[in-house]
Amino acid sequence: MAYENISVSLEEGIAVLKINRPKVLNALNRTTLLEIQRALKELEKDPEVRVLIITGEGEKAFVAGADISEMAPMNPKEALEFSKLGHETLSLIEEFPSPVIAAVNGYALGGGLELVLACDIILASENARLGLPEVTLGICPGFGGTQRLPRLIGKARAKELIFTGEMIDAKKAYEFGIVNKVIPQDKLLDEAKEIARKIAKNGPLAVRAAKRLVEKGLETSLRNGEAMEIEAWANLFATEDQKEGMKAFLEKRKPEFKAR
Repeated sequence: MAYENISVSLEEGIAVLKINRPKVLNALNRTTLLEIQRALKELEKDPEVRVLIITGEGEKAFVAGADISEMAPMNPKEALEFSKLGHETLSLIEEFPSPVIAAVNGYALGGGLELVLACDIILASENARLGLPEVTLGICPGFGGTQRLPRLIGKARAKELIFTGEMIDAKKAYEFGIVNKVIPQDKLLDEAKEIARKIAKNGPLAVRAAKRLVEKGLETSLRNGEAMEIEAWANLFATEDQKEGMKAFLEKRKPEFKAR
């Protein structure tokens, strides 16, 4: 499928979605958000997809934010629709059945950081800079930043980043618990693919169930989460993958999972 502002590739079960607007530091406009939605829906239907990597084109930016040139003339109604579009897009990323890895290859600011926060595993290059600078433009975060960031790093640190609008480097983002790992720029995508390969070799139904349990479990009580886990664990015993995985273990060979 042809896209104007993104590119999508798939190899050995690993899909790579790249934001491709390097002249504007991969800023998110309406067209880009709609293309991301379309790509996610197509990838979700593809049984070959085991892991999704999202990154940006070039060495300067992952996504430098929402497109200010498009936002500047908006009235409140237009701003409302644009924020809804951003939230819908990031929810599709967060709810994508398979794990999503963000390979942050430069600036991840505003909507860019908010996109990152919707991913499951976050890798950052040494030159990455992250932040929510919306208040410096006279607005607040509008794609979920005020909600996802406190849930990830705690209220106090999130408020500091949001209220000051300051950028932090990759090392500080790691210390804050925003990113999983900091990697040299030239090795970032290779490292993302290596982690993706480790995930992709596992039972895909089990991985998807585990992702769903973590996400849904954080929205409910511990006891309810445990009940969800018990049911999901038991249901996996009805799958061919469970039979194959345990049989392969007993036979001391690598399993061949079929997502069935």
